[in-house]
Amino acid sequence: MPSNRLRGKTIVLTGSNKTTSVKQFIEENGGTCAVFPLIDTRERQSADDADKLANLNTYNWLIFTSQNAVQALIEKCQRIGINVQELTCKIASVGAKTTELLNKYGMSVHFEPSIFSADVFIREFPHVSAATESKLFLRGSLAKPTIREGVSNVVEWTVYETVTNKSSVKPLTELLISQQAIVIFASPSAVAVFNRYIAPIVGWSTIRAAAIGHITAVALRNLGVDVYVQPTTYTMQSIVEEIILLEESS
Repeated sequence: MPSNRLRGKTIVLTGSNKTTSVKQFIEENGGTCAVFPLIDTRERQSADDADKLANLNTYNWLIFTSQNAVQALIEKCQRIGINVQELTCKIASVGAKTTELLNKYGMSVHFEPSIFSADVFIREFPHVSAATESKLFLRGSLAKPTIREGVSNVVEWTVYETVTNKSSVKPLTELLISQQAIVIFASPSAVAVFNRYIAPIVGWSTIRAAAIGHITAVALRNLGVDVYVQPTTYTMQSIVEEIILLEESS
């Protein structure tokens, strides 16, 4: 049930703009939500996209670790008239929102790891996928080599690029100069942008840093930053629920 335990609290979301439901949840619980995406994504197009799309069904598995990869593939398929619902390959998905978007486009998910993280994925995926099966990992430009190094017989296809969203830097810096806030980081990329452009001005000690995922938490701790919240379930909803529990107990 909604409460007022976030009243007087400002929560900053530094991920993408796909945060409508979370913003509403924060406000229903009395908090103020500020959305300042520190990274942005855009589809990467190349001359051989059509050939790669034509060969999708030659793979036993397609692997997605983000909504951005799903959306990029959908846009590529729609551009040349491929119906993704007719793909015969199995789908592996990392992340609740990734699966949700796949399902929205009529793509059934055949495997999800117990924890939404690439390092857990590579431990559990071999239980459902034979080493000889062919896999296509649809990735972003900043994806770590975890999937490539941890999954057998995998091919990578970079379908989107991650770039710094500098338009958020100045307004977020001004906000943090004027007030305290809980800042939620959903990726090491967002941590890196904050550390490069904002932390030198406002410092890390002026905020409470919350992390989605242990990889993001490690990125913060490697900078000497205390992690205020790190939920066991790697979703935006879960991290806000954890913040509410902490505020209620304080």
